[in-house]
Amino acid sequence: MSSFQALGLSGALLETIQGLGFETPTPVQEKIIPVLLQGDRDVVALAQTGTGKTAAFGLPLVHLCDVQQRSTQALVLAPTRELCLQIHNDLENFSKGVKNFNIVPVYGGASISEQIRRVKRGAQILVATPGRLMDLMDRQVVNISSIRFVVLDEADEMLNMGFKEDIDHILADTPDTKNVWLFSATMPREVRAIAQAYMSDPFELTIGQKNQGNENIEHQYLVVDERHRYDALKRIVDYNLDIFAVVFCRTKLDTQRIAENLIRDGYNADALHGDLTQQQRDKVMKAFKEKTLQLLVATDVAAR
Repeated sequence: MSSFQALGLSGALLETIQGLGFETPTPVQEKIIPVLLQGDRDVVALAQTGTGKTAAFGLPLVHLCDVQQRSTQALVLAPTRELCLQIHNDLENFSKGVKNFNIVPVYGGASISEQIRRVKRGAQILVATPGRLMDLMDRQVVNISSIRFVVLDEADEMLNMGFKEDIDHILADTPDTKNVWLFSATMPREVRAIAQAYMSDPFELTIGQKNQGNENIEHQYLVVDERHRYDALKRIVDYNLDIFAVVFCRTKLDTQRIAENLIRDGYNADALHGDLTQQQRDKVMKAFKEKTLQLLVATDVAAR
């Protein structure tokens, strides 16, 4: 396995990631970063969450963007607010050693006027959810007509959430000369269709095995209407007194609400979502790993 020094990153970036505690590149970073640093290849990477893919595309983006230009040079699309914020935080950390480097997250559920203000100040990289980006494009706040790089992170999840038309509309507003870097845990027909429509002879990489269910796990499900869902959850926990479980929720608000309700009702629970600080996340995960916390209520993205 090579070192980060062998991948071709700038000295400023190497110093920054060393300060962040990066020691040895993961397989996806080792294979993808040198390709992306060329700045002229489309890429399709099949990689699970947790493989280091954010750094795999984030470090090359910071390396390749020109800080002398205030115009937007790179766009990262992500399916959820939580992942959008996570990517933004990572890119902010990667670019700490680069002066005048601006990265702006745009996502729903937050003040659009504040996001408009930040975008107008200039951003080399936009990290966005498709819906909010479309809104800003309709308001003629965002101009991606001369963009150089588009990253589609968790492309399969974006399509599962119904963003196909938004993605098509967004990519149609970008120049033909751009490079598209697509990262996905799975490669269904719809994701393959995007690659065929918007890429030219992409470099393809698969890290690990394709996403599949664990055959050693017994899967069960209950059909419960929404108003009875919380009571059903409590009955499952009451029946399995020694349970240690992750309760997945779709949004941060649901995560916080359910965790607070469980705590109020006397259960040993806590929440894990994108609005927590890293220190808070570490504290929750430490308690869960040590089995002093029984119920971890988490958004999909935070749990990954």
